[in-house]
Amino acid sequence: MKFSKKHKIITYIFLVAFSLYFLFPFIWMVLTALKTEGEVFQYPIKFLPDSPQWKNFLDAWKAQPFGTYMKNSLIVTVLTTVGQLLSCSLVAFGFARYEFKYKNILFVILLSTMMIPWDVTMIPQYMQFKVFGWINTLKPLIVPAFFGSPYYIFLLRQFLMNIPKDLENAARIDGANEFQIYYKIFLPIMKGPLILIGVLNILVVWNDYLGPLIFLQDRSKYTMALGLAAFKGVHDLQILPIMAMTIIMIIPPVLVFAFAQKYIVEGVSGAIK
Repeated sequence: MKFSKKHKIITYIFLVAFSLYFLFPFIWMVLTALKTEGEVFQYPIKFLPDSPQWKNFLDAWKAQPFGTYMKNSLIVTVLTTVGQLLSCSLVAFGFARYEFKYKNILFVILLSTMMIPWDVTMIPQYMQFKVFGWINTLKPLIVPAFFGSPYYIFLLRQFLMNIPKDLENAARIDGANEFQIYYKIFLPIMKGPLILIGVLNILVVWNDYLGPLIFLQDRSKYTMALGLAAFKGVHDLQILPIMAMTIIMIIPPVLVFAFAQKYIVEGVSGAIK
């Protein structure tokens, strides 16, 4: 179906206006972070700063050890993402490509764990990690990721179910073992869904506040989410540093999403098919 030039122009104008509606809070936050203290509380409201104050970001960064918080967040985010991709792809590969006793029952049990909110398992997990001596370390935030996530396993399994069995049968005839089939054939095929899962996990872990709040006590172990919350508590009425640090915190996930959006669409469409 062909659209007229006028129809396309109207559509683009509508999409741009709709995008600006959602981008406006972010734009306002950036412009506010670049203002002076007087411009923030000026009335009538001043939209653009007279002279952008880039030092606001540096001053806010130096107010607390945000370098340490950033390092901790990067460690947790990277390791949990690696753990989720490795464990979920292996489990999904097993459920999708092999036949074994009680397979369907085990898969239903796996999916049923999605109905249990994390708040219910929070206290048992804390008690377990306390016995292990992991409280006030990053291990409680990292190690569980290496045991997979039911939702990610389900997503990958649905994708792998659509791949013909002839693919691995041909590989076995050529002499490939089971791990080679998984590593050399199916991992490249799962590129789209794996990137989707990686991005979803990064967004969840990077913004996680409750987990670090429960398991971490020493400020040197804080993640960015927990450090920013503590920063807001100290600078409750100081808008400029809070705005500046909030912008710094949201930049990494925004960049990840921007670079991976093509693969996100491919991963979702492939899993649905």
